[in-house]
Amino acid sequence: MKISTKGRYAVRLLVDIAQNDADGFVRLKDVAKRQNISVKYLEQIIAILSRAGYVRSVRGPQGGYHLTGEPKDYTVGMILRLTEGSMAPVACLEDETNQCERQNECVSLRIWKELDEAIKGVIDKYTLQDLLDWSIENGDNYVI
Repeated sequence: MKISTKGRYAVRLLVDIAQNDADGFVRLKDVAKRQNISVKYLEQIIAILSRAGYVRSVRGPQGGYHLTGEPKDYTVGMILRLTEGSMAPVACLEDETNQCERQNECVSLRIWKELDEAIKGVIDKYTLQDLLDWSIENGDNYVI
């Protein structure tokens, strides 16, 4: 499994918005400059986040984006699943119930289940608030 730039940049984008929305809404061009990501790519990512209700936008000179919830309410797993899709290491673990006809004979299924639980255990454990706290601990010089 490899997380694409879309997933990584979505996390960076939301952390940046959370860090900089104290005075209102955060403009994408400001995020682009701070994060060194193209505005065009951020526009694609913010559209996904907006459709999912993670951010709210306001148009106009004082417009931009704002989180709809608190940073503690957004896990890294939520963001990655939204932008990347399933985080399961194998297709048979993507659904709630394993539909694989070979699951009873699959000698490697135990490994894939354990890997799946490990991935979930990490990405669902950490929130945007954790990332913000780490940034503060490191003098706001911490790069995501």
